[in-house]
Amino acid sequence: MRLKYTSILFLGTASMLYSQNTNDTISKESKIDEVSITGSRNKKRTITNTPVPVDVIDIKQVSQSTGQIEVNQLLQFSAPSFNSNKQSGSDGADATDPATLRGLGPDQTLLLLNGKRYHQSSLINVFGTKGRGNTGSDMNTIPIGAIKRIEVLRDGASAQYGSDAIAGVINVILNDRNHGFEGNAFYGMNLFKSPGNNDVVSDHKVDGTTFDFSGNLGTKIGNKGGFGNFTVEFVNKDRTIRNANPEKGYESPREKFGDAKSQNVYFFGNVELPLSDGLKFYSRQGFSYRKTNAYAWTRTPDADGNIPEIYPNGFNPIEDTSITDFTFDNGLKFKVANWDVDFYNAFGSNRFTYQIDNTINATLGVKSPTSFNAGGHSLLQNTTGFNASKQFKVLEGLNVAFGSEFRYEQFELIKGEEASYAMYDINGNVVTADTPEALLVTNPLSGDVRPGGSQGFPGYSQEFKKNRNNFAAYVDTELDITKKWMISAAGRFENYNDFGSTLNGKFATRYAFTPQFAFRGSVSTGFRAPSLAQKYYSLQFTNFQGGNLVTIQLAANDSDLAQQSGISQLKQETSLNGSAGFTFNTAKFTATIDGYYIKVKDRIVLTGNFSRDDLPEDVQLKYPFIDQAQFFSNAIDTRTKGVDIILSYTDDLGPGKLTATLAGNYNDMEITKVNAPEKLKGKEDIFLSAREKAFILASAPKTKVNLNLNYKINKFNANVQLVRFDKVKLIGYGGADDYQLYGAKVTTDISFGYEFSKNLNLTIGSKNLFNRYPTLQTAAVDGNTESGGIFDPVQMGFAGRQAFARLNFKF
Repeated sequence: MRLKYTSILFLGTASMLYSQNTNDTISKESKIDEVSITGSRNKKRTITNTPVPVDVIDIKQVSQSTGQIEVNQLLQFSAPSFNSNKQSGSDGADATDPATLRGLGPDQTLLLLNGKRYHQSSLINVFGTKGRGNTGSDMNTIPIGAIKRIEVLRDGASAQYGSDAIAGVINVILNDRNHGFEGNAFYGMNLFKSPGNNDVVSDHKVDGTTFDFSGNLGTKIGNKGGFGNFTVEFVNKDRTIRNANPEKGYESPREKFGDAKSQNVYFFGNVELPLSDGLKFYSRQGFSYRKTNAYAWTRTPDADGNIPEIYPNGFNPIEDTSITDFTFDNGLKFKVANWDVDFYNAFGSNRFTYQIDNTINATLGVKSPTSFNAGGHSLLQNTTGFNASKQFKVLEGLNVAFGSEFRYEQFELIKGEEASYAMYDINGNVVTADTPEALLVTNPLSGDVRPGGSQGFPGYSQEFKKNRNNFAAYVDTELDITKKWMISAAGRFENYNDFGSTLNGKFATRYAFTPQFAFRGSVSTGFRAPSLAQKYYSLQFTNFQGGNLVTIQLAANDSDLAQQSGISQLKQETSLNGSAGFTFNTAKFTATIDGYYIKVKDRIVLTGNFSRDDLPEDVQLKYPFIDQAQFFSNAIDTRTKGVDIILSYTDDLGPGKLTATLAGNYNDMEITKVNAPEKLKGKEDIFLSAREKAFILASAPKTKVNLNLNYKINKFNANVQLVRFDKVKLIGYGGADDYQLYGAKVTTDISFGYEFSKNLNLTIGSKNLFNRYPTLQTAAVDGNTESGGIFDPVQMGFAGRQAFARLNFKF
């Protein structure tokens, strides 16, 4: 028996790029239950009959036709409800891509690796980026070459998988091929300037050159079905430079901004080994090292943060970040009294450190070093648990699954060298609250006090390790009442030793009116525990606001500054999720529509910046050197409503086959309540300013539509993709009336592929063929954009057009 792979995918609401090759099939030897299992622990449940929407993305086909080399960017241009942008001038976020599902926070989507919880990044988004105050998983720590497919569950799933699954679940499935070698070589470059295009200028006509090589080896182990699959990948990407001063004469506080330079090295392994009949050992190993190099904001010659004797023309600080990421999952699968049991341990760690070059500590004057070790942060997570499931002959079939997990988490803040964070007086001593004002180092040009610490990114002045434990137990059931109607129910209990317990539930159903037409829906409660970083992270840094330099204290939630200012201890976020939709399928046409409603209470975000005069009087006296203070708080309640629609049509056209897919997402989020503490009543507009609200609401364009056309004839393949991003509105530092409007934009990707043989094929193409950029912001003259440039990293980003070639080979 042979089944069309695309039919299975489209029935499950696969997006437009999810099945590029319509000739792919699943042979009778393949296990259909392995096509999609996210959201269901029933091994007989396929993507065709899940009660909630699950998208399956064939990574090999998508990456080959679109030229994407990173998971986040691949999903950005293939999944309408997923949004992620490259950042610039955003400190650590320049090295990662904060990502959202359905416009919610980066930490409200759970990432799994082969069904097991994947660790988060140790980075917390703080400055100049979406998702401020949020942590999240870094999907770019997983190389595309190691991935077989990605399953996206677009539904709340905390009752099944635990914390962080409010918006949904992304499950990355590793390659499991047991023979042969597959290699992939990619080269791309940004062709920046078009004839007659004078909207934006760059130092180079070509930049952002990217080279990516990956090799994947599959081999059999033993003669009982064991295998090993191993991937090595190397990426070298040059920076893109988008001058912050366009030809029209506007000026900006930044000379250069754009995508960071990076070098990435990956190794991933996936091993399964039967030990005896009914007993299987598996192991997944992953290591990635990424080194990035990004420009911070410009310091002008007369700036308080510059010493003209060292930098007579001013300088552009450079943030060198090193990210070391490690994962090591091991487990045993076996049977006990006809129960399928999976016992496992999943370990992960992420270490993020900063080296600041081409910089200065202005309070050290001409004696200042120009390079500093600024410290960093790390996160460790270890999860031990088991899952058990069994089929029962009740009505048309009952599946019962239950399990338990114990998780240990540790967050560490790594202290930088003293000069990276300290302010010194005229005698070279560290400034304290007792230092006389007459001893402070000032700029003779302005008379203002010079800022301390390394310019561009201040070092961490503290070091600590904080940890916590979590225990969870769940039960997950699915019952086929008739051959047309199924229901499922799940419940999960969790206990955290640092804030207490929570209990969540989910109910879902699916009813097939005909073999082609079905209804599905679900309702669930959810939660997200505050991360360790949100509880304990603190940093004092300098920031440009409206062209001025200010000192901001980001206070840890448990700090004296936060408590004295009336900020409550963090508690869990809670949610209510509902979804309902229909699926329709014929031999050539499929359609799915799913509406959703997500109400989140006590969302954790960063507050606005309180000036010292806005804080209580006792706090002003106690912290005289702070210009502004900012806090982590359960600051808002939000309500999100939206619709996902996916239409697909496949038919023979001439000698070839045409596949057309139209996928769209409508997402509307509103802030329903601002939870200002009693001590800060009357200052709600500062606690969460209009500017901060706009950033939260702009996590995703209101609509995103993706049209994909793929035509395959013999050995030739052509692919065209158009993505329309809706308008976005942000607010600058000038206040509620300082609107920054970014008009709707359409990007066009095109590629052509040719199979020279079964073992060799070549694809050439272009991303963003017509060189589209976000709307130019003339307010950049005042430095009002968050990036400090002429536009922010919204919608498609600001890399511009890229031409690429990809060679795939195997033997």
